[in-house]
Order: sequence, then structure tokens, then C-alpha cells
Amino acid sequence: MSLPALIVGDVHGDLERLFKALKPYPADAWRTIFLGDLVDGGPFGVGALRYARDRPNSEVLLGNHEVMMLWTLRDRSRLSFWSGLGGELHDLRELEGDPDLQKWLRRRPALLELEDGTLVQHSDNDLYGRLLKPDAPDRVKAINEETCGLLESGGESELWDILSPGKVFRESRSRLERWLATMEAKRLVHGHKPHHSKTPDSYHDGLAIDFDGGLSRYGKNRYKRLQPVEASVAPLDLDAPWSRS
Repeated sequence: MSLPALIVGDVHGDLERLFKALKPYPADAWRTIFLGDLVDGGPFGVGALRYARDRPNSEVLLGNHEVMMLWTLRDRSRLSFWSGLGGELHDLRELEGDPDLQKWLRRRPALLELEDGTLVQHSDNDLYGRLLKPDAPDRVKAINEETCGLLESGGESELWDILSPGKVFRESRSRLERWLATMEAKRLVHGHKPHHSKTPDSYHDGLAIDFDGGLSRYGKNRYKRLQPVEASVAPLDLDAPWSRS
């Protein structure tokens, strides 16, 4: 019997709020899908990566912040730019001292296809298609293989350009529809760009659902009210009112 899917939006180093959000969802009862961007912003980025890796029945997608962290690990000339994105030097040192975690991180997929036809990816754009060969029989697999190849060969800059743009689909329903048709998917689940709803934000009549509800407390105006954890961490319930815009 397959487990129900639990989606986790961008964590950005805030383990305390992540643990709070996951408390109602025991690992043995859920298929937990992390949408990427576990690092940068808060002080526990590498801790969040290790937790997501080790949580049973979990899958972790690659986010643009993981790409930049790996790029900085390989090329220290990126350190200033990465720090400006919220990168923590102690996290970089932790990653540098953990070759197994580096290897695991470089093998993270960019896309995931669920049995119900949902396509899951970190960023809300169609630039992933740059990695797709026209004759690929399994499009998700092909893009994931190209992603891993770039991470193994010093191609982080190309992945950064692909994963960084956001709000493409929110601003263009037609591009979302074309991307779903290209990938033969029914709907899209993503993170990357924060929404301001109290639950995951569905738009374009439920064709896309944004799970980045600003979970992390870090990198925010101190007077800005935090969104509830349920805006970022929730079951993928297509019958819930929030799943239909």
C-alpha cells in the first residue's frame, strides 16, 4: 500500500519550525517530499539536509540554494555571492567535511512524477526543459540524469540559471499549460517563491500549487508576521478547499 504524500516547502535552515511542522506526520505513515532549498538563511542548513536524507520514506529535490552551495564548495570565488543569499560559513565547512553528504546532494533529482500525474519540482518555471532531449522516452528521468551530470562536471552555473527564475507560471498560465503538456502531467507542485496564504497556495484553477509559505524565520523583517507552518508543510490533498483556486 502506497503512503500518502506530504509536501515540505523551502526550509532555509530553520530546523525548529521544520520539526514543529512535521510533528503531526510520523515518518512511517507518510511519503515526505522535500521541495529543495533546505539550506541558506538559517543556521541549520546542513542539519536540515541530513535530517531530510535520513527521514524514512523521504525524497529530496534539488533547489537553487543547494546548487549555489555546491558551486561555492567547488569555487570559493562564489563565497561572497553565496553569503549574500544567506549562506552560512559553518554550513559550508560542515558540507566540506562530509564527502558522503556531498555525493548524496549531487545526486538529488530536479523533478519527481507522482502516480496521480502530479509533477513536483522546486522552481515555478519551465527552464528545466533546457535539459530535455526531444526524443527522450522518459522525460523526468532524462532531466534528472542531465541535472546529476551537470553537478558532477562543474555545471552549477547552468543549473543556477535554470532553477533561479520564479513566478513564471503565476504570471503566465499558458506557459504552465505548455509545460504540463510537455511533461504529460496533470498539475504542478512547487516551492521557491513565497506566497502569503495560510495554506499552500493553489492558482490557475488548481493547475499549480505553491508550498513555499515562508517557513523559515530567518532573513525576514523582524516585524513581519510569520506564516503558519501549515502554509509550507501539508499533505497533497487534492480534495482540500485550498487545492482548488
